[in-house]
Amino acid sequence: MAVLEIAVYPDEVLKKRALPVTEVDDEIRRLIDDMAETMYAAPGVGLAANQVGVLKRVLVIDVEHPDGNPNLIAMVNPEIIARADEISWEEGCLSFPGVNVDVNRSGRVRVRALDRDGQEFELDADGLLAVAIQHEIDHLDGVLFVDRLSLGAKALVRGKLKELSRRDGQE
Repeated sequence: MAVLEIAVYPDEVLKKRALPVTEVDDEIRRLIDDMAETMYAAPGVGLAANQVGVLKRVLVIDVEHPDGNPNLIAMVNPEIIARADEISWEEGCLSFPGVNVDVNRSGRVRVRALDRDGQEFELDADGLLAVAIQHEIDHLDGVLFVDRLSLGAKALVRGKLKELSRRDGQE
């Protein structure tokens, strides 16, 4: 397994829509393993493939680690098939270091995806897991959590986003 480089805003790959995976093979399983290793090393609770420069609909999530035992969830071609309730949750993002902001999302979701063996499954999630799933699927769609903010909330993080843009230009 390898720790991959995480794309940081304003990297253009973050705004690109990931393509569906046609076959869950050893390459996809290796990507899942490398993404998990990268997420744990960061540390974070979720990571989408385009955050590591791969435009495939793959994500990994573990909202229990490091507080408990690792409970990795890998999803290939995830799709939210039901939503309920609404919550506001303070979100951060590995591609936006230092930016944390409240985002309104569904409080409960049902998602359908393929696992690392290509088997279809459905998962009901609420709380942080529901938020993380929506956040990572947004990444796969080229939607960033700051895109979901009200104008007032965007104004509050504008300075941090400009700082990230400047930092990107210096490297």
